[in-house]
Amino acid sequence: MGHSRFDTLNLVPQDTFRQLIAEFVADASPKKVSLASGMYWDEEGKVATLSVVEKAKKLLELDSYPKHGYLPVHGNASFIHLTQRLVFGETLAETLISGTGFQLASLQTVSGAGANHLGAHFLAHNLHPRRVWIPDVTWDNHSLIWQLASDSMSQKAKPLEIKMYPYLDREDHSLDFEGMMSVLAQEAETDDVLLLHACAHNPTGLDPSREQWEIISNFCSHQKVFPFFDLAYQGLATGSLDKDAWAIRHFVRSNLELCVAQTFSKNMGLYGERVGSFHLVTASPNAAKRVFSQLTRQQHGEIYSPPAFGASIATKILLDPELYNEWQRDIGLMHQRLTEMRIALVRELKSLGTPGCWEHLKKQVGMFACTNLTPGQIHRLKTRYHIYVSNSGRISISGYFRERAPNAIHEEVYMTDINRLSINSRESKMHAATLEEIAENGPDAFYSGRIANSIITAATATGSNKALQKRRDYNYLIQNTSDI
Repeated sequence: MGHSRFDTLNLVPQDTFRQLIAEFVADASPKKVSLASGMYWDEEGKVATLSVVEKAKKLLELDSYPKHGYLPVHGNASFIHLTQRLVFGETLAETLISGTGFQLASLQTVSGAGANHLGAHFLAHNLHPRRVWIPDVTWDNHSLIWQLASDSMSQKAKPLEIKMYPYLDREDHSLDFEGMMSVLAQEAETDDVLLLHACAHNPTGLDPSREQWEIISNFCSHQKVFPFFDLAYQGLATGSLDKDAWAIRHFVRSNLELCVAQTFSKNMGLYGERVGSFHLVTASPNAAKRVFSQLTRQQHGEIYSPPAFGASIATKILLDPELYNEWQRDIGLMHQRLTEMRIALVRELKSLGTPGCWEHLKKQVGMFACTNLTPGQIHRLKTRYHIYVSNSGRISISGYFRERAPNAIHEEVYMTDINRLSINSRESKMHAATLEEIAENGPDAFYSGRIANSIITAATATGSNKALQKRRDYNYLIQNTSDI
């Protein structure tokens, strides 16, 4: 066997999410279900295609635009202008484009990941922050993007430190705003970058209130911290494009320099077309001109020309009043369905008697639910039921009720609770009455033999005669019920 110059390279392990997707694809079970995907699913369990997108594609076929030609390095000019108006609002965008004060530098990008990368690389090399602050629960690519930006810097430069700020209070399943601001107030320094989800935080679905956004804005202004907004779900948090961009517009009106990574993967369903943009707001036209030149140079060396087709679809929708109104209606319907399914999820878990409080799920917004399932529960859902959930416990709301997911999730949480009772019962007989009630009323049709085993284990530990009497009744279930 020959030798390569690259034989001694470090082998980078596959990231956990990609590994999960690979396992799902390789799973031969006809019952497999993916709740890990970041895509919007329709009622038939397929990736949804918006009707307005199909209409735009048909109209493009009638146009005489060069279908396979290169775009300029900075992208489709009409697309960029329209995305500026979508993010900042028509009046504010016009001021930023033509005014003599704060101005915009914008480029079309390879979707949201490309926009995040473009911004991270630019800021690392030109703002020279000491730290970038990222939520302690966030899109898994954020850390990697900033790590790569840091790695690209000269060895003479000060290393860029990636820091986490508290975001999720796991005790009451709420935004840990006090913890977030406390850490930032104590440790954030001038020119540090603060990464913020503009709306529909991924994966928690928990957004700051407007009052809290104002506090964050004031903090950035006072501490001279640079805000970096990731706008991946505009319209899907509240059903309103304008409301979901409120925080960004408020920061600009507060005279803050900032940047925005924008994508149309989610709200137009253009996942594979890679449609996005990057916007940087500067305090002067002179700065905007210089920023644009640097961003263009960077993009020229990396991708040369952004993808044309997806941007043409988005441009057609944003430019045509009839299509734009239909798109807004589509967003409203998606938001309504997500909200209804979120409420139904909570109702289903409560009706099943799933241990724990699930009301917090109704306070979350966007495409996902942050379930707080444990790693063990997530693993068993995959190995026993062929149901795939991301390691964060995030599940896709639009795909939740497909096939056996509700009952399987209930069963895993229920079994965990029974096992907890069993362990505690070794030290005390306090749970005997609870176990007797379980023995009297369970198992239902969806309980597997594993729960029955847990009941018997707990019953033995407590000496619950009534529960032990049910052993004979459960034997058939234990012997004849295989894992799904």
